[in-house]
Amino acid sequence: MQAKRIIPCLDVDDGRVVKGIKFKGIRDAGDPVELARRYNDDGADELTFLDIGASYKSRATLLDLVRKVAAEVFIPLCVGGGIRSLDDMRQAMNAGADKVSVCTSALRRPELLGELARAYGSQCVVLSIDAKRASPAGPPRWHAYSHGGRTCTGIDAVEWAVRAVELGAGEILLNSIDADGTGGGYDLELTRRILEAVPVPVIASGGAGNPDQIAGVLLSTASAESGDAPAPGADAALLASLLHYGKTTIKEIKKHAESKGVCVRW
Repeated sequence: MQAKRIIPCLDVDDGRVVKGIKFKGIRDAGDPVELARRYNDDGADELTFLDIGASYKSRATLLDLVRKVAAEVFIPLCVGGGIRSLDDMRQAMNAGADKVSVCTSALRRPELLGELARAYGSQCVVLSIDAKRASPAGPPRWHAYSHGGRTCTGIDAVEWAVRAVELGAGEILLNSIDADGTGGGYDLELTRRILEAVPVPVIASGGAGNPDQIAGVLLSTASAESGDAPAPGADAALLASLLHYGKTTIKEIKKHAESKGVCVRW
């Protein structure tokens, strides 16, 4: 059985880790280097570094900070924010990244995914999808958002995931804007739709409020509301608030997940 991954996420703006609710109400959460060191020592399987201001402020990823973070961790490091070209990816990889995450730039120019995959391999290309429910009425649909969740593209998130994988994305980082920072649990229905649509690993993100919800999204993505049969869980869970504010630890999360039947890596 393939081990499921627990991945802390460092959302960085102006050199500090920040966190909000539904991509709004941003507040300080600590120093990225210190947090990276803590999570590495606590047993994180990977680390995601997202320069959340890079896209909407049109500035380059903070490469010096990436280098400092990379020096503190001995686990795979994914870097996103401001990756607009192959040269941007090359700089991030040279700074210590093992793979990169793209969102706005891929929505603007989808062929970028193929360019990055041909240069470094699809395993190094993560498509980040910031998805939000299109309407509370009618069949569930989600739109992909760009610029840090600020701009609705009108593109169907599930269809976008399928196309992106065909173009070269080797992994999907699925961020639920509706659930982000709420602690109310992951959007299981959205996660299931993406898992069923693509053959690549899917990282569930947004809404984790306790270890039980994390174990749940890794085990199964059938929601009580949908009435659908259980589907395999996400390949990994991305976490932020729970860890940044000391509500739990990675070791505690893994211990609880294992008790529920999730295969984890120690």
